[in-house]
Amino acid sequence: MQPNYHDIIRYAWMAYDPSRVIESTTDISAKVSTNHVYKVTFTDKSFVIAKLSYFGRYEHFVEDHRIINVLANNLPAPFENLLARSLIKGHSLFVHRYIHEDTDVWVVFYRAVRIKTRLPRRLEEEHIIKLGKEFALFHKTCHSIRNTLPSSSKTMHTDVNHLMEVVERKNSRLGTHIDKDEIRRQCDLFYKNEDVLRMHRLDQIPVFVDWNIGNFSVSSTLRLFSRWDYDWFRVSNRMLDFYFFSRVVSDRGDRTVFTYNIGPLTEDRFMLFLKSYHSHYPLNETEIRSLKEVYRFFLLHYVIDYGTYFFAQNYSIKLQQEAMETHFSSIENGFNPEILLKALKI
Repeated sequence: MQPNYHDIIRYAWMAYDPSRVIESTTDISAKVSTNHVYKVTFTDKSFVIAKLSYFGRYEHFVEDHRIINVLANNLPAPFENLLARSLIKGHSLFVHRYIHEDTDVWVVFYRAVRIKTRLPRRLEEEHIIKLGKEFALFHKTCHSIRNTLPSSSKTMHTDVNHLMEVVERKNSRLGTHIDKDEIRRQCDLFYKNEDVLRMHRLDQIPVFVDWNIGNFSVSSTLRLFSRWDYDWFRVSNRMLDFYFFSRVVSDRGDRTVFTYNIGPLTEDRFMLFLKSYHSHYPLNETEIRSLKEVYRFFLLHYVIDYGTYFFAQNYSIKLQQEAMETHFSSIENGFNPEILLKALKI
């Protein structure tokens, strides 16, 4: 039986500030992810945003939101108002943990961010070039303040380790449509190539991974204006953002029915984006070569390991089946980093 999330939000708010009375809680979730987002309106008509989550580890949920809050506070202009800030109680980030019988749900409250211009579903070349510059400047700014952020305990390597542990469990939660031997092989390839490329030596910055067009807005001059939805946040090398950058600029554009194929990384439009990005914040050879492993990691971690949590069931099974049947086999032959290195003159 699904918990009553409206009640859990009210319990959480009572723990935060019982002097402000809730008038209504409205579900504004995207209906794709299993996370739940609500608009919480008070009797004085002011409101905040509540996010509920219950997958992964509570400690990681708190850790991620603590890092995001410090990042939001420390980002200088022109990104000082880009991120939504979570509510603080006293000197600490407020997170409410609701535990009852089999229910373990975590709640964090956000101040809503302003939203300006939503990009069109399919971008023009002008958009792609300007976004390349904007994402480069944002990454560069995140790099400049990376040493001011709380530490993060998650890495790509530890996440792949977690999937290997799930695979080896007798009562694994992975469905029968997932070939465990193939997952072991893909994990071994990731370990091997991560070591060969020395990816652990790449600088670590905050990355938001899921840069789909519905998660951010821009100004009238195409400057990054606001970003929300932090489900896939982590501290890692900047290349972890690039698969979704390729999807944003893809010729197919933003689709209601989607797949996570390697194709967007090979499009001329992504090359246009990379050239713009590279001219403002240069990439290096290791980073370009690591794109293949970043894509492999995305399939292993976000689609296979956590797909049933990140996506509603009808999406997760479809995406996992596509990964097993097509996407893993496309990694070795479907992407050639030499083409990108030549184009960027690296």
